[in-house]
Amino acid sequence: MHEMSIAQSIHTIVLEELEKHPDATLKKVLVNNGALAGIVSEALTFGWEAITMDTPLQGSILVVNEIPIKVSCGSCQKEFTPNDRLYMPCPDCGLEIGHKVLQGKELQIEGIEIE
Repeated sequence: MHEMSIAQSIHTIVLEELEKHPDATLKKVLVNNGALAGIVSEALTFGWEAITMDTPLQGSILVVNEIPIKVSCGSCQKEFTPNDRLYMPCPDCGLEIGHKVLQGKELQIEGIEIE
């Protein structure tokens, strides 16, 4: 379960950011998770809850925003969102392979909410 190590990395990054705001309390961490990133959002959230337990960050929420796949056809350059991660025929020309992934591979911290 590599989501636990990713949750640990997010924890480290958030702690570094909170050092800049010593009186702040963390409320939320906002994360973008692309459909092709290979991360199970529920496992990442579970990892966050486990890592923050009995720490000053306990009770903070990890909010995972699912980013859909968006590709550009390798033949006609039509941009589209496929219905399937593995089978992606272009709705205009029918090309099934050779598309450029425009979004859906990302895994990034979008921001944090503190008070």
